[in-house]
Amino acid sequence: MAATRRVLVLCRLSPASLAALAARFSLLDRHASPLSMEAFLAAAAAAADPPRLALVPGGGVRVDAAFLDALPSLRCVVTVSAGLNHIDLPECARRGVAVANAAGVYSSDVADHAVGLLIDVLRRVSVADRYVRRGLWPERGDFLPLGSRLRGKRVGVVGLGSIGSAVARRLEAFGCVVSYHSRRRKHDVSYCYHPAVRDLAACSDVLVVACALTAETHHVVDRRVLDELGSGGVVVNVARGPNVDEAELVRALAEGRLAGAGLDVFEDEPDVPAELLAMDNVVLTPHRAAFTPESIADLDRLVAGNLEAFFAGAPLLTPVVVSG
Repeated sequence: MAATRRVLVLCRLSPASLAALAARFSLLDRHASPLSMEAFLAAAAAAADPPRLALVPGGGVRVDAAFLDALPSLRCVVTVSAGLNHIDLPECARRGVAVANAAGVYSSDVADHAVGLLIDVLRRVSVADRYVRRGLWPERGDFLPLGSRLRGKRVGVVGLGSIGSAVARRLEAFGCVVSYHSRRRKHDVSYCYHPAVRDLAACSDVLVVACALTAETHHVVDRRVLDELGSGGVVVNVARGPNVDEAELVRALAEGRLAGAGLDVFEDEPDVPAELLAMDNVVLTPHRAAFTPESIADLDRLVAGNLEAFFAGAPLLTPVVVSG
């Protein structure tokens, strides 16, 4: 493989994904190197000749001015996530670094997971499973209290992008009444639009958080929003942990000001508040909503396609529009 097709890999990919990329590009794999990050980046920068290095970053690495200073040969970032909160987009634009993301690869699977979390919380599936497995059914009899039906629930979707739209379509098919909040009104949908999340919460039984994490959406679900949702309300978060004020969420659940939650993401992953672990009205999963064998295969094809396009001088398949 020509040296001009060097790809710096900072995220942990499966052996199969790495092998597929290695067959087409010259990889510099951070996790296969004994070097410190600083030394690894310096070696990668020196290896780029001519200076056309591509990067596949991990969510734990922030691609900011300091990072870009360390890699002056970097010309393209292809992230394996749909979210872009770990990439300084204006700085990339200023330096002429193209950016591509995973776009809609994960939307269907994340939407399925969100609906699964909601059904689990409402129908108490996981806690009922534990009840049976612990042998409590013969001992205590009927499992109580009963769960709640999904049909007829008023569901507010925070962020009607590709994931939020897929969640809305699924829940509409279940007979839910869907409303939404987004940065702007979507004129191609019939769902009721609320310009403020507090107003959305006030007329919802469930909030599904599916928005990107930005400065504006950090703690977009705060105490005021939770109070508007009320004691019968449920929060499902399949976006990013910091979209929800986790301390306030825990407090609302503990005090009975919220009925339940389904959480795939947390503020300080992989650490989860001990209070949540003890709650039977909460369903927790380890930030896995996006990942299925199918989505990983789709991602492998998309990452490789974006890298091929970059090295060929062609338009990226999923370019991120970056404003300076």
